Amino acid sequence: MDFMRSLAIAASGLKAQAGRIRIISENIANADSAAATPGGDPYRRKIVTFQGRLDRELEAQTVSLGRVRKDQLPFRTRHDPGHPAADANGNVKLPNVDSLVEQMDMREAQRSYEANLNVIGATRRMLARTLDILRA
Repeated sequence: MDFMRSLAIAASGLKAQAGRIRIISENIANADSAAATPGGDPYRRKIVTFQGRLDRELEAQTVSLGRVRKDQLPFRTRHDPGHPAADANGNVKLPNVDSLVEQMDMREAQRSYEANLNVIGATRRMLARTLDILRA
């Protein structure tokens, strides 16, 4: 049962990090998109939260993707009077997405994902060795 518990915990981590990677990818894809209308708001960065859950069947604490919140930091602005989304002063609102921060978050999510994959691989090897011992 401990093998199943470790697999369930690692699998929940994989799923949560995959969701995090998806949201970070969306942030990166929209980092340079401006508003559609003059003075309108552009894309607002999304922030991922995680939620701990108790799997009663396995008696294990797992993790899942929690609510995805919108980042309330102010938008960036750029003076570009010729832009279709420019306001009366010629300023264009740009998303509050910092590509460097998103890349670092992406790297951290990838490392967490890989760590969970390594746990699953190690658990599978231990399970295979246990079966080999039982067969002998």
